[in-house]
Amino acid sequence: MDETTAPEHLNPLQRFGRDIKQVRLARKLTQKHLAKATGYTDGYVSKVESGTLLPRPSQKFATGCDLAFGTGELFAGMLRRIDEGEHPSWFVPYLKLERKASRILDYSTSLPMGLLQTKDYARAVFRAYYSGASAETIEDKVTARLRRREVFKRDTPPLLWVIMHEACLRTVVGDAEVMSGQLEYLLTAAASPRVQLQVMPFSGGAPAASTKPFILLHFTDSPTVLYTETRVGGRMHDSEQTVDAATDDYDLLRAHALAPDQSLALIKNLLKEYQA
Repeated sequence: MDETTAPEHLNPLQRFGRDIKQVRLARKLTQKHLAKATGYTDGYVSKVESGTLLPRPSQKFATGCDLAFGTGELFAGMLRRIDEGEHPSWFVPYLKLERKASRILDYSTSLPMGLLQTKDYARAVFRAYYSGASAETIEDKVTARLRRREVFKRDTPPLLWVIMHEACLRTVVGDAEVMSGQLEYLLTAAASPRVQLQVMPFSGGAPAASTKPFILLHFTDSPTVLYTETRVGGRMHDSEQTVDAATDDYDLLRAHALAPDQSLALIKNLLKEYQA
């Protein structure tokens, strides 16, 4: 066996595809059969099995494979673990809740939240933070970050409300081209009826509430959860008193930030500066 195809040299998605193929063949199914059973095309199945589908197979496909093969939640669970493996262990609890949230309220102070970062922007962030990591490791982390956008492909996607300090827009990550792409993406995202974006301008002076970034996750069938980060990792908070205080802070921030239309106008003006 060639060294590049040896099992120990396969990346997680290649191993996932190899296992799909092995079970498919064991069940005496063709790629066409599996494509029909999962609701995808023959080409999609082929790319999954070869580990070349980017950014990665969908959770729906993995669940369809489990139904077709009678493997319970084997492949759905495998795909979730692949996702979680590219994130710090302390971030995984948040990630699981983000996928279930009905409303996501974010306050960012220096960088746009991961859900709204472009590939080039995220790559620049990871290169700075993991300066000693290999290019492959950086790309895996970038891909994992972009996969978080799949929450917006749910049948009922969450409402995302973002308040970002103007520093998020003026801190040059990468270069002017990277920043241009990032601001363009923010404008595109804000055009969605499921996304509201406000900017807290420098001219707003001293903040009316928290100076630290945080996220509030709302659910249809469980209490709201607060997520915060420190130098050593993230933490989930579910005490009613803590969540209520953060909710009050968010309401104050929302009231003192620029209105959505004014926020988009500011982003457009900054975009012109980066493109000059």
